[in-house]
Amino acid sequence: MEKLQLDLPVLLPDLPDARDQCVQRLMDLLEDRPGIDKVHVRLAEEDQPNGSQLCIHYDPRIISLDRVQTLARQAGADITQRYGHFVGYLSGIRHARHARTVSEQIGRWPGVLEAAVSASGAIHVEFDQQEIQLTELLDRLIQNNTPAQGNQQSDAPTNEKDLPPAPADQHGHPHQEHQHAPGEKHSHSHEDNKKASGGEAQAHTPGDGHNHEHGGIFGPNTELIFAGLCAVCLGSGFGLSFVAGLPPWVSLSLYGLAYFFGGFFTAKEAVETIRQGKFEIDFLMLVAAAGAGFLGEWAEGALLLALFSIGHALEHYAMNRARKSIAALADLSAKTATVRRNGNTEEVDISALLVGDIIIVKPNSKIAADGVVVKGSGSVNQAPITGESVPVDKVALSDANADPARAKPESRVFAGTINGTSVLEIKVSKAAQDSTLARLIKLVNEAESQQSPTQQFTDRFERWFVPAVLILVVALCFAYLVIDEPFSVSFYRAMAVLVAASPCALAISTPSAVLSGVARAAREGVLIKGGRPLEDLGELTAVAFDKTGTLTQGKPKLTQVLILSGTEEQLLTLAVAVEIQSDHPLASAIVQGGKEKIGDKPLPEVKNIKALTGRGLQAEVDGQPIFIGNKALFEEQKTLTEAVRGRADQLEADGNTAMIVRQGETFLGIVGVMDTPRPEAQRTLSDLKALGIRRMIMLTGDNQRVADAIAKQVGLTDAQGDLLPEAKVQAVQKLREQEGKVAMVGDGVNDAPAMAKSTVGIAMGAAGSDVALETADIALLGDQLEKLPFAIGLSRAARRIIRQNLYISLGVVGVLIPLTILGIARIGPAVIAHEGSTLVVVFNALRLLAYQQKK
Repeated sequence: MEKLQLDLPVLLPDLPDARDQCVQRLMDLLEDRPGIDKVHVRLAEEDQPNGSQLCIHYDPRIISLDRVQTLARQAGADITQRYGHFVGYLSGIRHARHARTVSEQIGRWPGVLEAAVSASGAIHVEFDQQEIQLTELLDRLIQNNTPAQGNQQSDAPTNEKDLPPAPADQHGHPHQEHQHAPGEKHSHSHEDNKKASGGEAQAHTPGDGHNHEHGGIFGPNTELIFAGLCAVCLGSGFGLSFVAGLPPWVSLSLYGLAYFFGGFFTAKEAVETIRQGKFEIDFLMLVAAAGAGFLGEWAEGALLLALFSIGHALEHYAMNRARKSIAALADLSAKTATVRRNGNTEEVDISALLVGDIIIVKPNSKIAADGVVVKGSGSVNQAPITGESVPVDKVALSDANADPARAKPESRVFAGTINGTSVLEIKVSKAAQDSTLARLIKLVNEAESQQSPTQQFTDRFERWFVPAVLILVVALCFAYLVIDEPFSVSFYRAMAVLVAASPCALAISTPSAVLSGVARAAREGVLIKGGRPLEDLGELTAVAFDKTGTLTQGKPKLTQVLILSGTEEQLLTLAVAVEIQSDHPLASAIVQGGKEKIGDKPLPEVKNIKALTGRGLQAEVDGQPIFIGNKALFEEQKTLTEAVRGRADQLEADGNTAMIVRQGETFLGIVGVMDTPRPEAQRTLSDLKALGIRRMIMLTGDNQRVADAIAKQVGLTDAQGDLLPEAKVQAVQKLREQEGKVAMVGDGVNDAPAMAKSTVGIAMGAAGSDVALETADIALLGDQLEKLPFAIGLSRAARRIIRQNLYISLGVVGVLIPLTILGIARIGPAVIAHEGSTLVVVFNALRLLAYQQKK
């Protein structure tokens, strides 16, 4: 047998994930061919720059290599032409169950093979284009009041007359037919996406009117306000019921208002699910509340609706914040670019940029497209994309017509990064919809649309529990046909069972613990966006960290001064005098650190200063030449001695950027600059280890030597350097496969996809970017890394209490149902037991408000 490996992205361009169903279809098609023994996927590794590969094992005696390649390309083209994907966001998704309802509704549409909607609104739809085209799918989403905004990946053009244009960075990737001759260059056509936009429609989810998403009568927080009014009416009615001489109808009216406000949105959701032929816990809550009212227990019914609606309202509020992640990513991109065409300079929308265009980037402005520098030189802040702590020096290509794909890193730039103080001319290498930033948006969309196993388990439980209870209650209503008793007795027993089986305590066991945990965390400056991250955080055994701004302070600092000749004061005085003339971040670090050491000592006059891009500075002091720069500068001059090289290598091995200082023919010394660890980093990691976190891994765009040095200083178990955003996502995915659950702690845009892929994304607040903050599940608002052990400890306490509450609530239901069926327990004891279990789980949850981190 022979083996052929083909790049999967070439066979199936713009595939959302190597585990997509289209990959299995491709494998099935090929395995049916005579001579092909086995086909499997090799997931992307560090030595696979082009991503995952398709491995085909074949018998060369039966089928030739060329034939296998041709079959693979044809099968890939057929699948690409037939099956399309849409990845984007839906507005109006209120919580996990609502997301499941919408997923199932869309999944039943003709031609839709799979639809997945997350609680945050992320959607991934796979569809058969022989049955439904992308334009038809988007039109149907609009007709059913289901919004769609984001990335479409299909063969179908976008019908722009029906869809308002999306922002330039909400992009699409239409697939053209991919049948290529051997050696033919692979390309895409984007004529149907001239504005680089996906179909975006500002509508609403099925059955959900404008009132909900856009706020209704009280604005965007209508549901939360209704829940609060429900609680106020309940409290007022209950309190007034103890006032002597007050007519009963006063309290009853307030309870009625509590029912209205607490049951309004619950009833809407129940109606939506009933229309689809299903009963979920929303419906059971209404029936239970109605039963409680029928039996005269209006306060209990109102309390049930109040707590249930408050939990939903807060969950919806948190999900609205999560949906802002894509909008925050969009803000990174420049909206226009200055392009030179045919000798003329004009400003155009970035979606109008073509590969090969020359754009002019002014100082301190955003770079509008991925490309290579063809004229000019200077530093570029790449932190938004790569996470590098120090701006990177860029130089022009020696040959402006050279292949951009072969350009060295010092000539490449990314869209969304920020130019320094120089004017750069950049040759566009990728269209706006294919840029690194566009890929980040796509990665966040795809990662957030994936459901957790816990959510799937809860969904399955609700599917059978609610209808089972309703069937039991209805059957008991007709018990008089079997048992010799009046209908009133059967109905009484049925209502008693309904009260016993209605999951009052179960419904609030988790929300009450979540609310208490979130409130306690907020008092410590930790924002937790809902119950899932609160629970998941407590199960972690592995935490991945970004370096810059997370484990380190995010800015370079003078850390080492090595004297080779003369004194430290002489060395630093010259270094400060020269570097103060530069605006480079490394120069600023040397100046600040040097002045702290030499104080107010007068600086010598510096003349003829000259920047040597990518190497350092040259100047003249007292008639003698001064050179300050990296090893490359002195290697170029052929003056670098082995002794100096060895000392510089030692500094660099410790994670420093080594700057050598030479006056005339004498090497005065070496100064080391690095992004230093946060003072609290080592203690924080020690506390995490004490909590049972086995693996603490750093994922960074900085080089491996810097990563290893920082890891050694702060006590990490692993460090991975030289990672772009895609590689970070793959690293997090591997960790999840190894550890089950993993948190990603970061502060930059490049962390957003990795956060979305992790079990729990944690953003550093003050230093974190808007994108990371909005994408993350948990935010350390005060930019205090030492709050991470507190959050994990609180989460573990919350998980214990939630588990206890579930045992209590389900246990009470399990005991009361047989007791009420047998007539041993009447409605009174059932109500008391429910009230008691409700109070127990609530007070048990309130213990979280007093949680203190163990020292």
